[in-house]
Amino acid sequence: MMLDATRNYEQPLSAERLFSWHAAMFPTARSGMQKIRTGVWREDSSGPMQVVSGALGKEHVHFEAPAAARLEREVQAFLRWFNAKSDMDLVLKAGLAHLWFVTIHPFDDGNGRIARVVADMILGRSEKSPQRFYSMSAQIQQERAAYYEILEQTQKGAMDITLWMAWFLDCLGRAIDGAQIILSAVLRKARFWDRMQGVALNDRQRVVINRLLDGFEGKLTTSKYAKLAKCSQDTALRDILALVEHGVLERSQEGGRSTSYGPCGAANKATNAHE
Repeated sequence: MMLDATRNYEQPLSAERLFSWHAAMFPTARSGMQKIRTGVWREDSSGPMQVVSGALGKEHVHFEAPAAARLEREVQAFLRWFNAKSDMDLVLKAGLAHLWFVTIHPFDDGNGRIARVVADMILGRSEKSPQRFYSMSAQIQQERAAYYEILEQTQKGAMDITLWMAWFLDCLGRAIDGAQIILSAVLRKARFWDRMQGVALNDRQRVVINRLLDGFEGKLTTSKYAKLAKCSQDTALRDILALVEHGVLERSQEGGRSTSYGPCGAANKATNAHE
């Protein structure tokens, strides 16, 4: 679903496309233990569509969606707006599209996930590229508590979207910042291993070095090395001493049982040279 939306971002969004996404999300036509109708609009046969939390008898209704009888009209209005060209900034349009779709709530389940995909589709249009290094959908999933809070606040009010749009843009900024951190780590590791070409390392040493590059917490000792590499402490010590010789690790000032090892200053400098 996400790949179709972001790779084919220029294609129009239609009811048929939304139906296919929904059916792909629930191939068994079940959401957990509950049987649901897929690839069709909800019908509200068992009552109004509500987002509810709390124990039985103490339910809290966070949101009640428009009646099913209005869905066809509401969805068509949304799709016309979505596909029409306008002067609206596409990043702002992505935030509004997400809010609009999840407020219509056209399916029995999966509305939030499809709303996130709809937003990512417009973000693809904003960059005119099917490839992006960040995911707004993943970031919203990480911040779902705050997401549901601002969503409820917006939907239960007078539909003033200012606070929602501010939160959406801040969330987008955090998604981009998070992607930059990940990319920096990837580049750091790539540059390190490029410098290590020609150095003979065994599989155990590669495993431990990768853990160090990924942000190993605490100090590396022979016992920790042995656990990470699944080897004896004697083997761990031999591996460590070889890494010290290669300039990858350096020994701490403490001796005896307190002896530990960390990335060598030269190796650290090499891996962080791009920052």
